[in-house]
Amino acid sequence: MNDTQLFERYDWTVDPADKNERIDKFITLQNEDWSRSQVQAWVKEGRVTVNGEPIKNNYKLQAEDEVTLRVPPPKEMAIQPEEMSLDIVYEDSDVVVVNKPRGLVVHPAPGHYSGTLVNGLLAHCKDLSGINGVLRPGIVHRIDKDTSGLLMVAKNDKAHMGLAEQLKAHTVNRKYVALVHGVIPHEMGTIEAPIGRDPKNRQQMAVVFENSKPAVTHFIVLERFKEYTMVELKLETGRTHQIRVHMKYIDYPLAGDPKYGPKNTLELDGQALHAKTLGFIHPRTGEQLEFEAPMPKEMLDVIEVLRQA
Repeated sequence: MNDTQLFERYDWTVDPADKNERIDKFITLQNEDWSRSQVQAWVKEGRVTVNGEPIKNNYKLQAEDEVTLRVPPPKEMAIQPEEMSLDIVYEDSDVVVVNKPRGLVVHPAPGHYSGTLVNGLLAHCKDLSGINGVLRPGIVHRIDKDTSGLLMVAKNDKAHMGLAEQLKAHTVNRKYVALVHGVIPHEMGTIEAPIGRDPKNRQQMAVVFENSKPAVTHFIVLERFKEYTMVELKLETGRTHQIRVHMKYIDYPLAGDPKYGPKNTLELDGQALHAKTLGFIHPRTGEQLEFEAPMPKEMLDVIEVLRQA
């Protein structure tokens, strides 16, 4: 590998809790935009080192190992349209509202330039706003790869600016449903705690009081189970991983969350979080629009099991 080329560098110090984890799995869990096959390719190319030495994909981590990854730049910056089945909830000449399935990355990122929602949207509609550049056309806000649910997309720059202003003013109605560890005793609550980069792990977010931004999440208990609670959450702000970080902060982390939750959790491919409600003012007509998306079958099945426990 030519170390003089441009690349993005990531560094981690292995926590004792991750001892004996395979290196490829460990790195995949550090960034939801990276697939395991892509990480394995980087390891084979020598882009991953442990304590300064290249390793193989089956390397088992040790506590305090220093892991470094160098992500190469994309070979081609033009993002290609890809035909895929999209659940379009609403569409006109300005806006698309899509119900994103679990496991789908919203937009291309280093190491992941195909198979994203943006690739599918480019095949579905040729006109997407260009405000966020070539990697994120039309994307006004995002939800994590393993979070399902509603997302609004702008088809032109005027619509993009109008929707972005509503997000900034906290007037977009966004409600989520989640399964969390533990039984929450009270019926509702508000978490008001600033979020910024975790100083111990730069690839994670955390409640921190320096170099952070205000964050507010409201929640209502919907149903209690033996060891879990189903909650509805309403975002007042939209920080990266806000719900996941806030629920961990109050000791009710999301079930299935590989980044912020406990290892002993429900068998889910990622956090049990669904963006069920999205409401906003249409940027051209001024009409109030609101949409609902049912929970995915995987979450419904888990809830049914918990009810019978």
